[in-house]
Amino acid sequence: MNNTIQVFFSKTGKGGAEQEKAVTCPFGVPVNSFLESFGEIEGGLAAVRVNNEILPLSTRLEINCTLEPVSLASHDGAVIYRRSLAFILAIAARSLFPSRRLIVGHALGHSYYYTFADGKKPGKSEVTALEREMLALVKEDHPISSGYMSYADVLALFERQRQEDTLLLFEQRSESKVRVNRCGDFADLYVEPLVSRTGLLDAFALMEYGEGLLLRYPATGQGKTIEPFTDSPSLFSVYQEYKKWGNILGVRAVGQLNRLVSERTIRDYIRTAEAFQAKKMAEIADRIYERRGDVRVILIAGPSSSGKTTTAKRLSIQLQVMGMSPIAVSMDDYYRSPWDAPKDEKGQPDLECLEALDVPYLNQQLVELLDGKEAAIPIFDFKSGKRKEQGRPIKLEERSILIMEGIHGLNDACTPQVERKKKFKLYVSALTQLNLDDHNRIPTSDNRLLRRMTRDNQFRSTGAAKTIKMWSSVQAGERKHIFPFQDGADAAFNSALDYELAVLKFYAEPLLRSVKPNMVEYAEARRILSFLENFAPIPPQYVPGTSILREFIGESEFKY
Repeated sequence: MNNTIQVFFSKTGKGGAEQEKAVTCPFGVPVNSFLESFGEIEGGLAAVRVNNEILPLSTRLEINCTLEPVSLASHDGAVIYRRSLAFILAIAARSLFPSRRLIVGHALGHSYYYTFADGKKPGKSEVTALEREMLALVKEDHPISSGYMSYADVLALFERQRQEDTLLLFEQRSESKVRVNRCGDFADLYVEPLVSRTGLLDAFALMEYGEGLLLRYPATGQGKTIEPFTDSPSLFSVYQEYKKWGNILGVRAVGQLNRLVSERTIRDYIRTAEAFQAKKMAEIADRIYERRGDVRVILIAGPSSSGKTTTAKRLSIQLQVMGMSPIAVSMDDYYRSPWDAPKDEKGQPDLECLEALDVPYLNQQLVELLDGKEAAIPIFDFKSGKRKEQGRPIKLEERSILIMEGIHGLNDACTPQVERKKKFKLYVSALTQLNLDDHNRIPTSDNRLLRRMTRDNQFRSTGAAKTIKMWSSVQAGERKHIFPFQDGADAAFNSALDYELAVLKFYAEPLLRSVKPNMVEYAEARRILSFLENFAPIPPQYVPGTSILREFIGESEFKY
């Protein structure tokens, strides 16, 4: 066996070209012995790509490989930075409050929301003490590494640390050696790479919020700047309601969901989850009905793969039960031709900006409809890139109400000629309340990416690599055109189903395994595959035909 390996260093130069150099190294050499070879990295070095897989700097190299730096200034680097902050907050909490469990919740702006498992609200002095303890860890600049423990040892570790939700994951996992992240005498489950030293984590803040606290971090691309906090009370309220519901049913973490699968009671839980979602939809319909004298247009918007289409269909049924006559209209039918749309920074048609829609014509028709006139709603042919010659004639009767879905629905600049009191704005997103364990949350964007990946393959024959490749641009569009307007909504609907990731696993795993190590998208595919390993699969046939999840996996009772 050869005891040397070839290591190639790849870095994008100032002109954009790839710069490479190769060296012969001993077998098992650690990545952090090559730090000088990467040169100056903007924002500092967060991790490294080893043959397109993102790994920590403590990784030992055992095969020929290409190394690429992962900058803290990049999107991947920002995610690593946030996870590393969460890691040292866990260390600080364990040191100061050894008998209490601090549990990560959802994201809120550029923050993570935390609460104590005992339900006691942390006071100002406790939050201040946690922040000081974190600052001390940063100042002491402790190394953070990853390594392996035996199955038996890792169970003993998490039992000793009273990490009940982490222990439950091992009812599904069965590897003989388990990877953990370490800092001093503290170890936690490895989910993703962390930075190499605590001294890099000097940009953060803690603040009291709600019944817990916020761990605040820099926005991607903002360096070490902590931006002023912007509250989202309506979104926070939705999260809290679903978190409370999860606690009541005893399913707040993945291990608890897996136990329902193993005990064969998951179908009862699925029925309950679907019924709860239907109840929330009925409550929104009630609010619309209460304003029936004023509201004539329901505007639905939300990020990609949030289930807006099925939400519109289910809302229509609820309104029909109340004697109303909903008429569905898609904003997409008001697209201009791609060659008439504004251009983005790459010179390509920007189909996500408001100006890509024929806003004057949209408002002209809305005014006509609200005045009792008939209007021929356009039908956009996406294959030809233009509207069909004949539209769809509609007229609003006494009990009629328009349901209009589109990414700009919450932006008043899209419907400026419609009085605000005549509009009901509904924000839809998949806001999962489920955690992996106390210290590791499930990002809502991962939930939506898996939905999108499954739907793209089911209905458009698109591979996982292509969906992953375009996901960052999709998210950029959401940050620009959807999220700034979410707090102006009259209601928010959570389309997430806590059991759905275990169903999506059935579809996503073979798609993700088709992404190969010579593809840039491999790092993201490996990350998601590793994440899905924690879920016990749920058969797709358990999903009801009217479920929002059917919009993505197929065989829905609705027509799209």
